[in-house]
Amino acid sequence: MSETHAIAGVQSHWRSLLVSFVISFSVAGLGSALTNLDDWYFSLKQPAWKPPDPAFGLIWSVIFTLGALSAWMGWHACPARRQRMQWLFLWALNAFFNIFWSLIYFQWHRPDWSMIELLFIWQSILALMVFVYPYRRLSAWLLLPYLAWVTTAGVLNYSTIVLNGPFGG
Repeated sequence: MSETHAIAGVQSHWRSLLVSFVISFSVAGLGSALTNLDDWYFSLKQPAWKPPDPAFGLIWSVIFTLGALSAWMGWHACPARRQRMQWLFLWALNAFFNIFWSLIYFQWHRPDWSMIELLFIWQSILALMVFVYPYRRLSAWLLLPYLAWVTTAGVLNYSTIVLNGPFGG
C-alpha cells in the first residue's frame, strides 16, 4: 500500500479508527481495573528479571495501541461481512481472555489458574494473526509484540508459581 493510499484510508475511515482505539483502551481499562496491587501481590516473591511495576503500564499501552491499529486495518482488509464478523469474534474472544486473566490472577489470587488461562490468550493472539495474514500482513505483524509479551508474561507467571506456590490452600 502506498503512503498516499494509507493516508487516504485514514482520512476516509477515521471513525472506525476511533472506535478501534476506544474499544481497545476500554479493554485495557477493564483489565487495569481488575489489577489490584495489594498486600497479596507485594508479598509474592518475584524473579530478579521481572520488569518494574510501572513498566507494565507502558508496555500494555504500546500493545493496546498496536492492537487497535491491527484491528482497524484487519477490519478494512477483510473482503466481506462474513470475514469481518469472524475478525470481530476473534477480537472479542481475545478481549475476554485478556480481562479474565486479570480477574483470575489479581482478584482471585490464583497464578496457577491464570497460567492455564494464559494459554488461551496466547492461542487467541495466534488465531488473530493467522486469520488476518492473508488479507493484511501488516495487521498480523502488529500483533507480534503482543504475542511476545504474553509469552514473556507466561514465563513470569510460571516463575511466580514456582517461587510462591502452591496457591489456594
